[in-house]
Amino acid sequence: MQAVLDDLETADIDEKTRVMLRFLEKMTLHPDTLSVEDGKALREADISEEAAEDAILVSFMFNLMDRLADSLEYFNPETEALDRASKYLLRRGYKM
Repeated sequence: MQAVLDDLETADIDEKTRVMLRFLEKMTLHPDTLSVEDGKALREADISEEAAEDAILVSFMFNLMDRLADSLEYFNPETEALDRASKYLLRRGYKM
């Protein structure tokens, strides 16, 4: 995982994964530049339409949630606070 984050092009992953990750990176960072050629690259790498669609939908949801969290200034609580809240929710549920 870290190798992919460090350098997608030299990471020890199969070419299908590399092509899909290139597409997802472009979709995330520069969606206005996506073109028919980007879709063709997926087909040429023998990535099925179903696999591409699944990857795109998962990426979309992560991007959406990340942007919402950023815009709402969401933060991750400390581990201890998260543990306390989890135990409370397990005991009481989401009832007010």
